[in-house]
Amino acid sequence: MMHAIAIQNKSIRPPKRHISGVLLLDKPYGISSNKALQIAKYHYLAAKSGHTGTLDPLATGLLPVCFGEATKFSSVLLESDKTYQAVLKLGVLSTTGDVEGELEQTASEESLRNLSFSQCEQVLKGFVGKIMQTPPMYSALKHQGKPLYTYAREGKAVKRQAREINIYQIRVDSLEDSELQITVTCGTGTYIRTLAEDIGKALGVGGAYLIKLCRTAIDCFDLSQAKTLSILEEMTLTERDRCLLPVDCFLHHYPALMLDKITALDLIQGRAVSINTQNYPEESFVRLYHKQQVFIGLGQIKKGQQLIVKRLLANSSLLDIV
Repeated sequence: MMHAIAIQNKSIRPPKRHISGVLLLDKPYGISSNKALQIAKYHYLAAKSGHTGTLDPLATGLLPVCFGEATKFSSVLLESDKTYQAVLKLGVLSTTGDVEGELEQTASEESLRNLSFSQCEQVLKGFVGKIMQTPPMYSALKHQGKPLYTYAREGKAVKRQAREINIYQIRVDSLEDSELQITVTCGTGTYIRTLAEDIGKALGVGGAYLIKLCRTAIDCFDLSQAKTLSILEEMTLTERDRCLLPVDCFLHHYPALMLDKITALDLIQGRAVSINTQNYPEESFVRLYHKQQVFIGLGQIKKGQQLIVKRLLANSSLLDIV
């Protein structure tokens, strides 16, 4: 399998393509999100790419990869709700919150045996809703220009402020021995490693750490729609292209606005236009289309019935208008 690509014979590599679209990728265990992105980019011969929502190397699951013009709209997905399946090792703390850290037993075997499925369900109800969470030291959050994990690896602790997060749902899937499997749907900014540790403490066993973590959904996109790197490797380029979602797929929750040619041209040339904004609240965003549902960008309704452009496709994509 090509999870580690040795790029050789560059002289015979086909030229990079200026393709646009979104690939729903099932990131494998053991590689970084950036590495998975680079492998996908290699398979697609893509000139420009990016991903939304980093997964740690030890985590698996849904990683949307953007090519070309789709990268302009990827930030929308960063703020979307996400769903994870996690396996927690109860009664043990890890310095990193996962299997890579130094472990410390915090509960006896007897206390762990006394935990029940119903007890776990009852305790986890207390985590649903808006709660405060302190980001872990092993995170990419910046302090004085450096990620927190840099300080953690140097053995330094940095004071972190607790932040409000939103947990929409926690389901207990199984409890076997001291391993608790849960499914969590949460808002942006949630650290599942920290949530695991807090759950262990709330259960009275001193803490917990992550054995496994898989992201199963982001917004309306589901892991069942995703392709693995192994499957992509076996496909032809044409078959891979058929796996791409359209550039505007991230924007489905914004209303669509059809534009005539004159209005579209005004926006493309940087002018604000006046429209009937009765159906669009002030400051709201709209998807912009020109004839036959040709997507051209993202707009915003401003005060005084003004429509302005927030993101436009590249000029090469707008030639049918001009």
